[in-house]
Amino acid sequence: MGEDEWAPFSNSDEWGLAEWLIKHVGQTPTDEFLKLPINRVQPSFHNNRAFLRKIDMLPHGTPWICKKVTVQGNKQDADGQMLQENVEVWMRNPVECIRELIGNSSFKEHMAYAPSRAYTDQAGLHRVIDDMWTGDWWTETQERLPKGATIAPIILASDKTCLTQFRGDKSAWPVYLSIGNIAKEKRRQISARATVLIGYLPAGRLDCFTSDARSLAGYRLFHHCMSLLLEPLIAAGRDGVDMVCADSLIRHVYPILAAYVADFPEQCLVSCCKENRCPKCLVAADERGDPLTSLMRDPEAIKNILQKRKNGQHPVEFDDFGLRAVYKPFWNDLPHVNIFIAFTPDLLHQLHKGVFKDHLVKWCLDIIGEEEIDARFRTMPNYPGLRHFNKGISTVKQWTGTEHKEMQRVFIGIIAGAVSNQVMSVARAILDFSYFAQLQVHTNESLDGMNNALKVFHDNKDILTELEVREHFNIPKLHQLSHYVHSIRLFGTADGFNTELPERLHIDFAKEGYRASNKRDYEEQMVLWLQRQEAVFLRGSYINWLSKSHLTSAADHKCGLNFDSDSEIEDGQQLHRDAAPHSPGPLVLPITERRIVHVLAKTPAHPRQSVQYLETAHGATAFLPALRLFLQEHVPQNSIIPGPQDRFDVFRQVVIIAPPDPRIIDLPTQWCIRAMPERHPSPGSRKPGSPSRFDMALISNGAEMLRPCTLEGLRVAQVRVIFTLPRQFGPYPRTLAYVEWFTSLKAPDPFSGLRQVSRSTRQLHRNAAVVHIDEIVRPCHLIPKMGPSVDPSWNSGNVYELASDFYLNTFIDVDTFCISRASTLTPNLLL
Repeated sequence: MGEDEWAPFSNSDEWGLAEWLIKHVGQTPTDEFLKLPINRVQPSFHNNRAFLRKIDMLPHGTPWICKKVTVQGNKQDADGQMLQENVEVWMRNPVECIRELIGNSSFKEHMAYAPSRAYTDQAGLHRVIDDMWTGDWWTETQERLPKGATIAPIILASDKTCLTQFRGDKSAWPVYLSIGNIAKEKRRQISARATVLIGYLPAGRLDCFTSDARSLAGYRLFHHCMSLLLEPLIAAGRDGVDMVCADSLIRHVYPILAAYVADFPEQCLVSCCKENRCPKCLVAADERGDPLTSLMRDPEAIKNILQKRKNGQHPVEFDDFGLRAVYKPFWNDLPHVNIFIAFTPDLLHQLHKGVFKDHLVKWCLDIIGEEEIDARFRTMPNYPGLRHFNKGISTVKQWTGTEHKEMQRVFIGIIAGAVSNQVMSVARAILDFSYFAQLQVHTNESLDGMNNALKVFHDNKDILTELEVREHFNIPKLHQLSHYVHSIRLFGTADGFNTELPERLHIDFAKEGYRASNKRDYEEQMVLWLQRQEAVFLRGSYINWLSKSHLTSAADHKCGLNFDSDSEIEDGQQLHRDAAPHSPGPLVLPITERRIVHVLAKTPAHPRQSVQYLETAHGATAFLPALRLFLQEHVPQNSIIPGPQDRFDVFRQVVIIAPPDPRIIDLPTQWCIRAMPERHPSPGSRKPGSPSRFDMALISNGAEMLRPCTLEGLRVAQVRVIFTLPRQFGPYPRTLAYVEWFTSLKAPDPFSGLRQVSRSTRQLHRNAAVVHIDEIVRPCHLIPKMGPSVDPSWNSGNVYELASDFYLNTFIDVDTFCISRASTLTPNLLL
């Protein structure tokens, strides 16, 4: 930078204070703090005004500008004059924002500059689709550009949001930008700032228009303001711009709008169509519930129709296509843009909230009844990390996306036995589609699974009409599912374009800035606040970069998981999909280490526990016979027979660390398996006790400790005790677990897809055994077989003891879903 690293501040202490103040303290409290007589720091700024003057001296990102737009209404004032409304568009040059993103050195290892095909095999037979550069859009667009061109695929997102919580009607309409060159894992990290704010659109009510004209006026204003915002992309996308990239090379970059992340109403707004039509294809308004293959909307044809309408003509396609009279859409002049294929899957609003919660759950509530559904949810056994709806679901007034997903994890087991086979096929098809759509890596097999799930739904949906719970299936969000596979093939997996990210960004880029304003003319204050936050972030990143450059290489390579354990974690080779190719050509994904690691506390939570305690508190009624059999097999040299006098060190839980599965998650997975007896509240204490937790687990047959790819060779058991052998039995380094077996998994039910198990017995007693703790592969979840109506004596705490038959819940997480569908998914990523 050519100056002291702390400038314009005096030293590191003053910079640390400034960084803390700008991030966490408002202007008035800052002023009060700096005037406190006990303030011994004595910074070079003595009040808030001087402090902000220092902040404004810091380098910041692309500057903000404001353009005023006058909107001519169709209403008259008292003098007979037509009403006008002046609105402001706050914006930053998107080309300069792209220049900053593609040149950010912190993204160097997470950046791609050319399309590539990824495969799981050297022969290139099994294609993999994950990040944007592995999709077809980039390859097809690259062929239309000059040789040596580098594409910066623009990902736009816009979403109107309310700024006030309990009163007022203040709104903002942020527009966000990212580029597909950056790996989706990095784009999803809020702290990485790989998605930037480029503008605020007017969010007023347009009171200068009558109610019947206001909607169309809003359409036109949106497109006019977006045209102003994106105007620099026209020349840049046509001619290209030289940019310094993250690897310090200069490339001729063509920034081209590729993807647009928005909910359904905003997709219709962008595509200039009515909300009773599909913004992507030409399906008729009353045929969206049918499994049809409709023509996609063509940008050139739509432009011609709108131009004819502007010239006073009345083309029949205008009404047939459900268009709105927006004569110059913002995407009209953007080069190489097909806005209609740009709309990406919206998992949050279309799947989790839309098709699942608003439709499937409602249909099943109508069929089964609210009281019975609530009773079934209350009976659901506990599982680590699973939300328990202890009051049912019918009384919940406001749902979040997280709660929708939590409901999906148990829903098939909830309705099993209470609905007909056809209804179960409908529900399973929707859940199958949802889980396939959430995969972070797709193959032809998983995409075929999505298509097959949709086919099963359409083949069985008429049962809902026969049961009079649905009159038709002309549902916009249901129709959108038919475009998912095509979109994934074009742009990569859906997790890179979810609307959950823009909604989270509203907090940082809209709501926090509004709270920092005086609530009057707030947008100008918001952009100034954001500019200052960005300046501090940039300086902080620069200082961190300077400090890291002085670290030794050994410190640079320190990584791993922090656990309070003396267990060694073996570092396996991880699949770095974010380390993308810099040149065209096939990418063969590396083999991923599948070894799992078991981690226990350094010291047992309950040392020297008696056998009687294990039998009563843990329910380990056959502990001694099971231990004797184990010692005979694994410690044959031992001559001591375990008895009631022996004492054992007992652990509360084991943590299992599994390497990343590229289809599901990019980081190691951590599972917890608990073996905790009931804890009663202490006398006189306000702290309540806790119920017992004896989790279910999948246990291998003693093979190598690998992350499972299938259910083959695995057996369900309930873990009752986690313990170590006392010294009198000789040195034995491996930790043990007392488990109660279930029967082998039956074949999947043809309608629910669930596998049934029951308690395994031997001579009318539960079949128990002692196994090595490292034979436990992962936790699992069992759902009791409830039948047409749930037993009223069952509850979440006792159902594992009272029920006799269970379903293995293969929807408890995406990992279990994948291993249960091993025959339809390509497991090569882990083999």
